[in-house]
Amino acid sequence: MNKMSNQELQELLIEKIRQTDDNVLLEEATRLLDVEIDDSDIYVLSKSEKDEIEEAREQIRNGEGFSHEQANQLINEWLKK
Repeated sequence: MNKMSNQELQELLIEKIRQTDDNVLLEEATRLLDVEIDDSDIYVLSKSEKDEIEEAREQIRNGEGFSHEQANQLINEWLKK
């Protein structure tokens, strides 16, 4: 597949947007393309959340975590119960 130029990509997206009647898709596209950052959208962690994150990082440093594959295997075993 040939790499499209920015202009070609923009034209393709504009045409796809014009063709769709899917409101959910349009809202999601709008959300993805919204480059403004509103300070009210920034989540501030509480002290307890920060402490839990630090504890999790410490567990990872100590090798107490699971790989992605191990976690998936554990989840699959749990779901079979």
